Amino acid sequence: MKYTQLGRTGLKVSRLVLGTMNFGPQTDESTSHGIMDAALDAGLNFLDTANVYGWGENKGRTEEIIGTWFAQDGGRRDKVVLATKVYGNMAGDGDVWPNHDKLSAVNIRRAVDASLKRLQTDYIDIYQFHHIDRSTPFEEIWQAIDVLVQQGKILYVGSSNFPGYKIAQANETAARHGRMGLVSEQCLYNLAERRAEMEVIPAAQDYGLGVIPWSPLHGGLLGGVLKKEATQGRRASGRAADALKDTKTREQIQAYENLLDKHGLEPGEAALAWLLTRPGVTGPIVGPRTQEQLDSALRALQLELSEELLTSLDEIFPGPGPSPEAFAW
Repeated sequence: MKYTQLGRTGLKVSRLVLGTMNFGPQTDESTSHGIMDAALDAGLNFLDTANVYGWGENKGRTEEIIGTWFAQDGGRRDKVVLATKVYGNMAGDGDVWPNHDKLSAVNIRRAVDASLKRLQTDYIDIYQFHHIDRSTPFEEIWQAIDVLVQQGKILYVGSSNFPGYKIAQANETAARHGRMGLVSEQCLYNLAERRAEMEVIPAAQDYGLGVIPWSPLHGGLLGGVLKKEATQGRRASGRAADALKDTKTREQIQAYENLLDKHGLEPGEAALAWLLTRPGVTGPIVGPRTQEQLDSALRALQLELSEELLTSLDEIFPGPGPSPEAFAW
């Protein structure tokens, strides 16, 4: 397993992050435990979740599944870098109350205690802000975080879905008060969606944040959808299906799959391997629903993409270019 340092922290983390969004909604508890066992055996030590995962009436269920996995073997917790998130409203559906969501001090305090209980642990390695909160000043947010750090409930703080200017604002506020600030950013980033290269990733690099891309296959679009459609009769769904309605996108994905077929590579594995070549990227989040999907993700770690192939991928999926030049007409 390849490990790297998470931004400017002392944490050593695996180059793939095990995402748990499907644990509960699509993958039952027993299978979820099996996937986590296999991931840990393979050396994946970075586990990502969120308090809202489980969704709907089952919000919090994913954290509970991780908690029962920890409880089965006390040694597992010390081997894992655990990240969870705060922002979403955890009140029951139709029972929404003020101050039960976002990043107010009262909600952060409430949410971290609830997550610790579900996760059956006494600390969280990286506590992540799931989205920006336009109504709560960072002075209040960092004051609440200070208390949690002093109590030993969290070690580091990360962001998710932050634009570049919010990364800067958060860390400049933290610096003014002598605090460490954000150490990681989770952002939408993959071959088909490269806008993060314009401001988010440069901001993360300048402030020493690790970059953790989510949706590395862009909702399955980069996972060989056309090949599966032709050979298995499996039609795309969700975001991928919507994207393929556009003729230009469909042609682009066909060119992508043809290229990788020429090189004897699986599209999904190549898409992950591409992210591992990108400047500033710590490791993409993979969200396997099955053991087979985990095995495929692990194979991506062994791929070495040639310069020729990387150039061809850039031609199919051109990036926006560096800022500020990319903004020029």
